[in-house]
Amino acid sequence: MKKNMGTADRLIRVIIAAIIAILYYTGTISGTVAIVLLIFAAIFVLTSLFHFCPLYLPLGLSTRKKKD
Repeated sequence: MKKNMGTADRLIRVIIAAIIAILYYTGTISGTVAIVLLIFAAIFVLTSLFHFCPLYLPLGLSTRKKKD
């Protein structure tokens, strides 16, 4: 897996995941919506940890800075 996520992209994903977790634990979201959002939050955290987003591959995207 070639890294294709930059620092800003990873930070935004972790922040979104944290917000979803807070909304869930405070009871703001519940039911099916909560489960779906928690799955997305887990995916965001995993992709951030591995610096790799599989959806970027077919689109040819990369938010990572190029090194000389």
